[in-house]
Amino acid sequence: MRGDGKEATTVRPAPVCRARVRPPRGATTAPRRLTDAADLEPYLHDEAHFPGGHTPGVFLPADEGQVARALSEATAVLPVGARSSLTGGATPFGAWVLSLEQLARLEPPAKSSVLAGAGVSLTLLQSHLAGFGFWYPPVPTFTGALVGGVVSTNAAGAATFKYGTTRDWVAGLTVMLASGGVLELERGAVCAHPEGYFELEDLGRPMVRVPVPRYRMPDVPKRSAGYHTEPGMDLIDLFVGSEGTLAIVLEARLRILPRPAATLTALVVLESDALAFELTAALREASLATRRLGDPQGIDVCAIEALDARCLEILREDGADRACGVELRPGDGAALLLQAELPAALDEAQACDQIGRFEDSDAPDTPLVRLCRLLASRGALDRMSVALPGDTARAAQLFALREAVPVGVNRRIGQAQRERHPAIQKVAADMIVPFDRFPEMMRLYRDAFGRRGLDHAIWGHISDGNVHPNVLPRSIEEVAAGKEAILELGRELARLGGCPLSEHGTGRNPVKQALLAQLYGAEGIDAMRQVKRALDPGGKLAPGVLFSVARP
Repeated sequence: MRGDGKEATTVRPAPVCRARVRPPRGATTAPRRLTDAADLEPYLHDEAHFPGGHTPGVFLPADEGQVARALSEATAVLPVGARSSLTGGATPFGAWVLSLEQLARLEPPAKSSVLAGAGVSLTLLQSHLAGFGFWYPPVPTFTGALVGGVVSTNAAGAATFKYGTTRDWVAGLTVMLASGGVLELERGAVCAHPEGYFELEDLGRPMVRVPVPRYRMPDVPKRSAGYHTEPGMDLIDLFVGSEGTLAIVLEARLRILPRPAATLTALVVLESDALAFELTAALREASLATRRLGDPQGIDVCAIEALDARCLEILREDGADRACGVELRPGDGAALLLQAELPAALDEAQACDQIGRFEDSDAPDTPLVRLCRLLASRGALDRMSVALPGDTARAAQLFALREAVPVGVNRRIGQAQRERHPAIQKVAADMIVPFDRFPEMMRLYRDAFGRRGLDHAIWGHISDGNVHPNVLPRSIEEVAAGKEAILELGRELARLGGCPLSEHGTGRNPVKQALLAQLYGAEGIDAMRQVKRALDPGGKLAPGVLFSVARP
């Protein structure tokens, strides 16, 4: 407090473009390592199931010093977390695996943030925060992911519409460079020079100048498409989404929020994609108005997932709908799974009363009543399944129904591999467009797959314009046709202002690497290579991820 009774203003140093690298803390003792074939097997693949993974061994460091020791002993390392990558980014092809699962430091929340080690799972993080009345909002669908992997891919999920992506929530970052030096970064402290570069003082070596790429990134809510770039960008953002190719994430300081008072989850079944889009647009508009106006009684939907007709057909064929307490019918055209946050806690009786009275003129003006009225105006209440606030078991069933779609798709791919050809594989994409271009994107999907006679299912995060088209090929020829369609769609969606790589990253998937090259062109890929060479001149980190090993 100042002498005049007014609060003193904290003056932070102006950001600079130079960062100082420090030595790793602790003795550089040898980390635990695995070399027996049986121990290595779980580390030879990730959720992309790329064949041919191989590694001489796995490092399991428990602290900074051991990470540095591993880097000093190996000519190439692949940093991995939960190995949940859908792009092959956690599949080794000759490099030592550097597993970060033991870097599990987790501190109590402080000043609306929490410090978490790279090996902390999102499940553990959320459970830890819940004990203090907080939560971490921008979680991807798979909560078994580790903090290091989430930061490395700029992971995002259904709630991007309200909460953005991982990048928006990283307040600080500790990373280890290929040299073994450590950068401790606080957001706002180190920003790019106006001429487009950073400088690093790296442990007595000559000053390292790191260029900022000059390509233009698509203006969409989420993207995991190569190295981030923007004028005056924060150095933290160069590492977020870099997929382990520039540095190894050791710890992250993540912003957090107080937990919502209550959340309602609902599944509505509709007749068509068009009706699903119209309802989503209405829910988005109402929710944006609520946040803009600060309306305590307004509708506040944070996430909407969409399932198309083929998804619903798969669920019916597999009996997943009935297992999850939902009745789907032949001819159902689409479904939306939505989450709405409520400003006050409700018990079951209060929630049922408000839902039952929403049509009454004297019904209370509450967010739940308004939500029911909006859904009724779009004909969406008749086929609604709802998990009331606090009914975590019913909410889990509805989320399980959504997750049963990729499970059903993968089961059909496996069956085709066994019965038709072992090289058959799923062909999938992860694309996003500005929301108002979403119907056009869906038409492009249907056309590209329809012209090639490809069976396909589309699901994903409609509230931010990001869905996942999946081809279910029945032959090797259809695998090739599906890849051709995805590359065509990448060009068309870029024309709409979209991004063909939204939330899963690029990894070592050849189609996704081709999409990245289409998006930025040869000059853009060369600009990324220049960043890679500045920070990792020997190509030690994650070789083959994002793009082929950097040319000399």
